[in-house]
Amino acid sequence: MRTTQKRVCIFFPNEQNLDCTVTATARGGEVLNLVLRQLAVSDLQVLGLAVLRDNEYLFLDLERKLSRYFGNLWNRASAMVPFILFLRVQHYVESGRLILSSKVQQLYLAELRRKVLHSESRHQEVLFFQLAASALQAEVGDLERRAEEEEEDDDEVQGKEKRLRPYFLPEDYFPTWLIKRRGRDFLLQHGPALHGELSGVTRSQAVLQFIKEVSNLQDGPVTFYRMKREKKEPRRSILLGVTLKGVHIYQDLEGKLCLLYDFSWTDIDRLTFQGSRFEIAAVGSLCLPKLVYYTPSAFHSEHVMRHLSDSHRLHINTRGAVSYIQQLDDMQGQTASRSYKEAYICDTARLAHRLRSNSPTSSMSERSEAAETATARSKQEEHEVTEFELCVDEPVESFVDNPAELAWLAELSGDARVGLPFCWEAVAAEMKRVVRGRADKGGFVD
Repeated sequence: MRTTQKRVCIFFPNEQNLDCTVTATARGGEVLNLVLRQLAVSDLQVLGLAVLRDNEYLFLDLERKLSRYFGNLWNRASAMVPFILFLRVQHYVESGRLILSSKVQQLYLAELRRKVLHSESRHQEVLFFQLAASALQAEVGDLERRAEEEEEDDDEVQGKEKRLRPYFLPEDYFPTWLIKRRGRDFLLQHGPALHGELSGVTRSQAVLQFIKEVSNLQDGPVTFYRMKREKKEPRRSILLGVTLKGVHIYQDLEGKLCLLYDFSWTDIDRLTFQGSRFEIAAVGSLCLPKLVYYTPSAFHSEHVMRHLSDSHRLHINTRGAVSYIQQLDDMQGQTASRSYKEAYICDTARLAHRLRSNSPTSSMSERSEAAETATARSKQEEHEVTEFELCVDEPVESFVDNPAELAWLAELSGDARVGLPFCWEAVAAEMKRVVRGRADKGGFVD
């Protein structure tokens, strides 16, 4: 007997969950509305609902019925059996200031923290120390202030001894392989030193710094989809990664990821799928053959294609806002503590280059050149449209962006309102007011 009510459980990135009841004909959008109501926000922006299918997360088409994702089990299961969905990061951003809600930003941060702990980017060891320092500053605040508070709580223990006591667990900030490589004592000894270099950085600024730094982690801000080289291949050894600025293709060799191709969005001429066959055609200037891979099913291919299309559109629609935020960061100087921390863990040549670029004599000219380069590139790419060809049984072409609808944000500093699809219209229209207002105060719009 079919039940008219279904129980759905949504797991959040911060390890909380939401239990709700929906009708048997409910669609993804109805569940999304329940999540918005629970979080008391108007838009999730970078987050999306996903279902675990073939051991991978597929983001829901909010217009489809949930029964399409759970198959026959949806009709046969009793009302007491929960169907599991996940609230996950669907689109990564280059700046945390693009996320207008503090609650959404915290969920975004929670998933990034978890991805750092599971990262296998062993060649980026220095970056993990930077990320740990930013995470500690965001959670604990200034190390000196914490030491003073501890001294006041226990007058019998000398302040120096108190400072030597560990105040964090390496397992909460470093991946397992790094703990084994360096040892817990090493991390407990040097972690506070890097944390101390961020003294004076507010917790909200530390969160923004963490989000910015994690974008440099090779397997951090990326969503992976496994595919096969050959249709009858027993194992899916190819990983297609949807990133901030394009697509990465990896091969899994005995648990180690080897980067095969690194495509920016402008490097890709066409993405096509027909059934489980998935094709990537690079622009002619790269002189690469068409790449052909196989997904588990046409259903899988369709959702991967939708994620790619939405990610590309988001990149196009927000790059002007990102450029504007970068200009604000450059003008503010990003505080001296940032340079001190890099001096502790980076080579002197890199530090000297950074100091020269920040010097009063060179900063204005270099910023002017950077602005001119960004403007020229924006004008050049304005006329380039990446084509996504959607094929199931019969090939059907679908463009990601309608050139008539692409309103560039190069004039974001002006007074004209810029119209954009999705929730990013709010980003463009309110960026000047929101970013300037919370650059120092750390405020949000919920």
